[in-house]
Amino acid sequence: MKDKTRAMGRGLGAILSAESKASVHSASDAGAEKFVGNIVEVLIEDIFANPTQPRTHFDEQALADLAQSIKNLGIIQPITLRKENNRFEIISGERRFRASKIAGLKSIPAYIRLANDQEMLEMALVENIQREDLDAIEVALTYQRLLDEIGLTQEVLSQRVGKERSTITNSIRLLRLNPAVQNAIRSGEISAGHGRAIISLDNDEDREKIFQKIIKEKLNVRQAEQAANVFKNPKKLITKTVKSLPNHLKKAQKSLSDIFETEVEIKSTANGNKGKIVLSFKDDEELQNILTHFQL
Repeated sequence: MKDKTRAMGRGLGAILSAESKASVHSASDAGAEKFVGNIVEVLIEDIFANPTQPRTHFDEQALADLAQSIKNLGIIQPITLRKENNRFEIISGERRFRASKIAGLKSIPAYIRLANDQEMLEMALVENIQREDLDAIEVALTYQRLLDEIGLTQEVLSQRVGKERSTITNSIRLLRLNPAVQNAIRSGEISAGHGRAIISLDNDEDREKIFQKIIKEKLNVRQAEQAANVFKNPKKLITKTVKSLPNHLKKAQKSLSDIFETEVEIKSTANGNKGKIVLSFKDDEELQNILTHFQL
């Protein structure tokens, strides 16, 4: 599996040259565009905690667990820093910073904030969200930054990026998935639809079980949703009486289900000369996903 947690950050040497590190302090300075909206690798030794941070206690065992996860999987969500002269002060992510030190990392991926850069940052993030090459986790992280750092509400964010509010909500929910599942989405091993099926379960044990089932059995999204329903209602297995289809129509039904990432039903006459295809969707996001396959 390709490790995308490192690929997402540009090297410190490429962006934070000695000159820019010393001279770029605000969004109006030359070279500021290298910082705003980008993820960079910052040396641990150049980072310091906010002395006014209200959180003073960090559970040692929880930090140790996070450090082990970081050793195995890397940093999933970059921290946010503010440039202070030639060093960087933590705005958010001190727990990740502390765990990274325990894990022995020399640098950590981070978003860099500059003085008076809020408007530039918002523009950069909104522009970034329109890119077609972003994976679902990168999209979710960008939505979360617009909410946290710019202070937008989901309603306003919906208007700014031209997406339904439910789409944004469902996207951000993916950040509650554990790092292994997020990495699987980033690498393309599973889709965001699979991730939504996994996050619909209430406990980590069941989420891990269904994740492994999806990988092992190569379940499509609809099959993953059905498997999740079994986990949620183990005593209420729902069976349907389905008219038997010829093998070629069964294969077509499965192929269409994989393409549209939703339940597809093919109904045909007895002789198979006529029929219809039914595409199911449970919310506006699934409908929009189906419509993207048509030139409407």
